Amino acid sequence: MKAKTLFYCTECGNESPKWAGRCSVCGAWNSIVEQPEEKKAAGKGRLLANVRTVKAESITDLSSGEEIRFSTGMGELDRVLGGGAVKGSLVLVGGAPGIGKSTLMLQICKKLGEQFRVLYVSGEESVHQLKLRAKRLHVESKNLYVLSETNLGDVLECVNEEQPEVLIVDSIQTLYNEELNSPAGSVGQVKDCTMKLMQLAKEGSITVFVIGHVNKDGFIAGPKVLEHMVDCVLYFEGEQHMAYRILRAAKNRFGATNEIGVFEMLDCGLREVENPSEMLLSGRPEDAPGSCVTCVMEGARPVLAEVQALLAPTNANYPRRTCNGLDSNRASMLLAVLEKRGRLRMSQCDAFFNIIGGLTLDEPAADLATLVAIASSYLDKPVPAKLAAIGEVGLSGEVRSVSHVPQRLSEVHRLGFDKCIVPAQQGDMLRAPDGLQLIPVKNIGQVLQLLAHDRL
Repeated sequence: MKAKTLFYCTECGNESPKWAGRCSVCGAWNSIVEQPEEKKAAGKGRLLANVRTVKAESITDLSSGEEIRFSTGMGELDRVLGGGAVKGSLVLVGGAPGIGKSTLMLQICKKLGEQFRVLYVSGEESVHQLKLRAKRLHVESKNLYVLSETNLGDVLECVNEEQPEVLIVDSIQTLYNEELNSPAGSVGQVKDCTMKLMQLAKEGSITVFVIGHVNKDGFIAGPKVLEHMVDCVLYFEGEQHMAYRILRAAKNRFGATNEIGVFEMLDCGLREVENPSEMLLSGRPEDAPGSCVTCVMEGARPVLAEVQALLAPTNANYPRRTCNGLDSNRASMLLAVLEKRGRLRMSQCDAFFNIIGGLTLDEPAADLATLVAIASSYLDKPVPAKLAAIGEVGLSGEVRSVSHVPQRLSEVHRLGFDKCIVPAQQGDMLRAPDGLQLIPVKNIGQVLQLLAHDRL
């Protein structure tokens, strides 16, 4: 009897009964692959006959116990994890090849090896290559054991023998279960291997870090189903030709998902950047139109970011709108507000937006700074170098209040800024730090008037 097969999308993990050139869920082309169908359980009668007797318990009778966290040795990683790694958790670290995932995982082994037994499993490097990389990163520990293996059964057998407290798998795409017919890296293999590692983490109270490569669209390669199986999903972002890397959480069952960690890639490994605001503003040109600084909240951390806008006249019927690090819909909305409420002819200009340092601004507090940068470029009026802007802009052109303004102002003042544009509703209630002048505004008309007459 011919074995049944299913078709999976390698981009989003969607299952379909037949092949198609384009996935009906995510819209990706040529991403459908054929995999053997997973074996189903026996019939209903047989299943009921072999089922174990289990008993449900009231949640009020259960004790939650104490959440056991431990430091990884890197404060930025601990911050993103919610205060440290949790014992018995499964953490997925995703990122583009060569971005620094393996370097990060090997570097934390130095600190973890001081108190835990660590097993580093690599399917991409030999043990000699691991030794050379560890030597370059100055990672030495008697409690650090390395294994170069891709067979999941052999890995689990080694875990049973060594009894590690922390397991690192680099990467999940290289592991394979010989019980399955599909090749390593396929949807079925990645899903099955991750499930086995999850069971290992929960039953043995082992903290497991799994490295997963991402594809060109930024998704974890293979199935998207990995994200709901693990406890925490971390993305390591940045450009390979740039020194700075940003680690952010896309999912965290034990903490917040809006924290970020900033690292700098050096010859000797990754260095933590404890002051990302200063890093993101380094090299900022003075007296250049189209640039304004804002303060966004990344979890509990206020971070200053530079918003750049460039407007150029065009004769095209459809002006270009290009955004890097800024939501394109939000940028289009601000352009429309300036067109309608500010009487600026945005429809006759190409608009380009850029957020310095690889940050992605997705909170409304950056609206006012973006609008100031747009108007500055259009009017060719430079914004003062020591001025920042914080506030949300509505469709009527009003400037609305935002949260955590005192923390934002403290960070603005700490970085040497002496002026800050804030919503008028909050300007009267705020107590600015000494040396920081607040400029309250009610609508974008006031902002444009101040900018046009050099009153900022």
